[in-house]
Amino acid sequence: MQKTEKIVMILGPTASGKTACAVRLADRINAEIVSADSRQIYRGMDIGSGKDLEEYRRPDGSRIPAHMLDIADPAGPVFTLADYLCEANRIIAEITARNRLPLVVGGSALYLHGLLKGYELRGGPPDDENRTRLRAMDLDELHETLRAIDPKDPILLAEPGNRTRLIRRIEMLRAPGGPVNEKEIPPDSDRSFLILGVLRNRKEIHESIERRLDERLACGMLEEAVRLHDRQGVSWEAMEFFGLEYRFMALHLQGKLSLGEMRDSLLCKIRQFAKRQDSWFRKIERDGFPIHWLSPDSFADRAEPLVRAFLNEEPLPAPSVRLSDIRYGSKNGPSPGTNRCSCQKS
Repeated sequence: MQKTEKIVMILGPTASGKTACAVRLADRINAEIVSADSRQIYRGMDIGSGKDLEEYRRPDGSRIPAHMLDIADPAGPVFTLADYLCEANRIIAEITARNRLPLVVGGSALYLHGLLKGYELRGGPPDDENRTRLRAMDLDELHETLRAIDPKDPILLAEPGNRTRLIRRIEMLRAPGGPVNEKEIPPDSDRSFLILGVLRNRKEIHESIERRLDERLACGMLEEAVRLHDRQGVSWEAMEFFGLEYRFMALHLQGKLSLGEMRDSLLCKIRQFAKRQDSWFRKIERDGFPIHWLSPDSFADRAEPLVRAFLNEEPLPAPSVRLSDIRYGSKNGPSPGTNRCSCQKS
């Protein structure tokens, strides 16, 4: 008889403290962490992606097992969503077979959604002639092209300003092998999820994003980008593909942005990214997956009994907070913060 895969997932916006919360919880519940971060899979992309391997240590200094980190070459072929799901599902099965608990942690919403919904992915290699035509389009034309194929495509929500990902998505949907199919895991599947969210209000997130960005710049993030280009052979075009920190560092290092312009533009884009993550988490709730939102200060204490009940197949309480019911700026919702981004939305 096939063993049921029970999976705990920890999600939250960038700079919310997901990894620290996950490590504290994993130490209590015999878990192994499976990263769901689209850039931490790449070797050498450490400071810019927020990959701090020292975070995965228990108080006694021993390491919490962590997977899906440093498994791909950033100068090599693109590590696709299909690659991620294939490898992550294999690792989850292995962790379950060892009688340990898979703890999926991250903020790459498409990876999380793909695991929850059981994406089946098909596609083919890029058509060079078609890619040339797509690259000649401006952003609005790419949006229009993708919407004509699938007006609800996740990339339009997740990364509307990322030309490279928009182009690749159009290519995949037009591929001879067929488009990406989304297949929801049926109710009798041998897999179940408990989803925990790290809840901070928007003001806290904005302040944390700015503080973390300045710390990373002070700790050698630009030097990391130079090493990726000079030593690991990552082209500027490829670096721009990785988005956010790496995209804007590449633009600065090519002389297209001053240091101040890079920092301010990047701060704005990271805050916009956090807002898009928020939209994704609301979608996950609307898709029928409850998220138990917990404060980072008491995360492990409140999460542990939920995990124990989940593993013992006991009834779980309804989430006390539903993100999709929160309207930022309302009297009852979390504070939206006073730091507003003035750049144009992508």
